[in-house]
This record gives sequence, structure tokens and C-alpha cells, in this order.
Amino acid sequence: MKFVGQPESVEKRRKLEQLIHTQFHETIHETVSTAYTLALYFSPSLSYEAMCRVIGELEQQTNFLSTTPTPSRLFEIPVLYGGEEGPDLAIVAEHNGMTEEEVIVHHTAGTYPVTMIGFVPGFPYLEGLSAKLHTPRKTTPRISIPAGSVGIAGGQTGIYSISTPGGWQIIGRTNRQLFLPDQDPPSLLQAGDRVKFVAVGGLK
Repeated sequence: MKFVGQPESVEKRRKLEQLIHTQFHETIHETVSTAYTLALYFSPSLSYEAMCRVIGELEQQTNFLSTTPTPSRLFEIPVLYGGEEGPDLAIVAEHNGMTEEEVIVHHTAGTYPVTMIGFVPGFPYLEGLSAKLHTPRKTTPRISIPAGSVGIAGGQTGIYSISTPGGWQIIGRTNRQLFLPDQDPPSLLQAGDRVKFVAVGGLK
């Protein structure tokens, strides 16, 4: 199911997912959400006709779901910007015609909603990045980016939850652990949460 890329549509998608988990769990065994789409995994015993009926019911209920934001959690994430932890801070500054200090000021000024978790476990995609900081991805990705790295890619910002290859412009790093494999759910952040970055003088 697809939702038009607007904040109220993201809220509607979240509420539909909650509805599925409470009222349709016998026919829909799992959902996987992205920023504006929701994948449905049906019971294998369900016929094609039955699946179509369920989808029809969901589409009808979607029209009546409230888009009023539900209470969300706010996480303050400490970040050490620049230096070895943020090797691309100077690139972002130069691309946008500002100083490194100005990049930090703009990046910490916003409060970022989590739209989805992916491409690896615990990685939050964050919306709301100031247009003054938009910077293209690297043309050649790095082979390995440390867990906790804070990056910018186009108009998004995010945090690497595990060490992985990637092409985002890395401007800092946090010591907060985002992927928690021994917990349920294993991700510190969930879609609908909000993130506030706080500049620190060093990792604690």
C-alpha cells in the first residue's frame, strides 16, 4: 500500500499499521513499513480473492483514520562533530557555502521525525533537514563506516546503527547504541519518534 509523501500520510500509515496488528493479525502476519509505503505479508493459507477482500477493507478504513499526530518520543542524541568522527563536515560546509560551525548550528537546530528504520537494522531515516545542508551522496561509497556515524545524503540525515559500507557524507559520530539485538524491538528508535542532535565536546 502506498501513501503520498506528506507528513499526514506518514501518520495515517503508522495508524493503519497499528490497526492491522490489532484487528487483522489473523490474516496479515507481518507488515514492513518504509517512509511512505507499507508491505503486507498475508497468511499463506489465504486465497487471492480473500486477500483482495482484506485489502479492500483496509483501504476503506484508511479513509477514516485520523491524521492527528499521536504522542511521540523525543531522543536527544549527543554528537561529536568533525575531526576523525566527522570527516565530511568540511565537504558539507563547502558545498553549502558556510563554515563548519554553521553546519553544526543548522544540524542541531532541527528536530527530526523518524520516518522508517532500514537499510540495516536500527538505521533511522530522519526527515526535516534544513535545505541549507542538502548535500549529495558520495560518488564512491566507503567500504566501512563506524556505528554511530551521523551522515547527510541529499535532503536526509541519519545515523549508522552498525558498521557498514555507505555513501553518506559523515559529519559526526554518537556513542548511543541504536541496534540492540538482545532487546525487543531491537532498534532504539522507531518510526514516529523524534531526534534532536546535541553537539558535545567529546564522546562520553
